[in-house]
Amino acid sequence: MASSSMTTRVMKEDGECRSWAELPSELTLSILSRLDTIDILENAQKVCTSWHRVCKDPAMWRKIVIPRDIGDLVYDLKYVAMCRHAVDRSQGGLVEIDIWYIGTDSLLNYIADSSSSLRRLRLGVCSSVTTDGIIEALVKLPSLEELEVPRCRLMVDFLKVVGQSCPNLKTLKLYCEAFMRPRFVYDDFALAIAETMPGLQFLQLVGDLLSDIGVSAILDNCPNLEHLDLRLCFNIKFAGDLEKQCSERIKVLRRPEDSFHDYPYEISFYDTDASEDYYPEDDYFEVPSDHFDYDPYDIDDGPFLDGGFSYMHL
Repeated sequence: MASSSMTTRVMKEDGECRSWAELPSELTLSILSRLDTIDILENAQKVCTSWHRVCKDPAMWRKIVIPRDIGDLVYDLKYVAMCRHAVDRSQGGLVEIDIWYIGTDSLLNYIADSSSSLRRLRLGVCSSVTTDGIIEALVKLPSLEELEVPRCRLMVDFLKVVGQSCPNLKTLKLYCEAFMRPRFVYDDFALAIAETMPGLQFLQLVGDLLSDIGVSAILDNCPNLEHLDLRLCFNIKFAGDLEKQCSERIKVLRRPEDSFHDYPYEISFYDTDASEDYYPEDDYFEVPSDHFDYDPYDIDDGPFLDGGFSYMHL
C-alpha cells in the first residue's frame, strides 16, 4: 500500500477512474468480508475513511476467521485480542467462526457468551482448549449446526452434551492429529453420536477406533446422513449387509484406505502399544481475562491512506 492513488482507484466501464471509496457500502462490505479477520483489522480498515466505516458495521462480522497461516502462535496475545475485538464488533450477530491455533477456554467462552446465534464453530489445532472448556461453551450455543473439534481430547460424555445441547447439529467433524494402527475396538464414541445426534448429515471420524457395530448404529439412528468420512478407521470391515447399507444410504463415503491428501490437518503416525489412556493430557496455557482491557484494534481515528485523519487514538 505504498500509494493511496494505486489502492483507492478502480476503472469504470467507460474508462474513467473512480475512487474505491465511492462504491456503495453494501458492495464494499461484500468485497471486504472475503478477507480474514487479521487482514481486515490490520490493513483494510486503515485504507480510507469509508472502508473504516464499513469495517465497523456489525454486518461485516457475521463470520470471523483467524487463519491457519499465522502459524502456531498460541502464546501471541495479539491474535487473541483481535479475535475478541472482532466478536465485540459483531454485536451478537456472529454466525460462523473459524479459529486456528489461538483458542483457549476463556476465548471460547467469551465467544459463546456473546454469540448465542452461532451456527458454525471450527477449532483448528487449538491445543490450549480443554474438554471442559468446550463443554462449557457448547451448552450456550443451542443454534449450532456445524462443529469441528479434535477427537483426541474428547470423552463420551462430551459427545452426549453436544447432542443434547445442540439439537440442530447437522455436521460433526472430529479430526485426528495422531494415528496408530488400532489394537482394540472402541465403539463408544459412535454409539454416543447415534444416540444423541439424529439430525446429522455430515460426519467425519478420521482415525477413529469404531467397528462395524458403531457404523451400523450411526446408520440406524441418523436417517439424514449423506456424507460419512471413515478414513484410517481400520477396525471397519463392512461385513454382512453393512456394505450394502452404506452404498444405498450414503452419497459420499470415504473408506478407511482412501487417500487423505485433501485432509486439512497434518497427521503424525505412531506404531506403539495402544491403551485406553493413549492420549495424554497436555499442560494448557490460559490467558488472564484482564489482559484485554487494552484494545489496539478499536481505531476511531486514522491515520488512513486517504489522509482522512492524521491522529491515531489507541
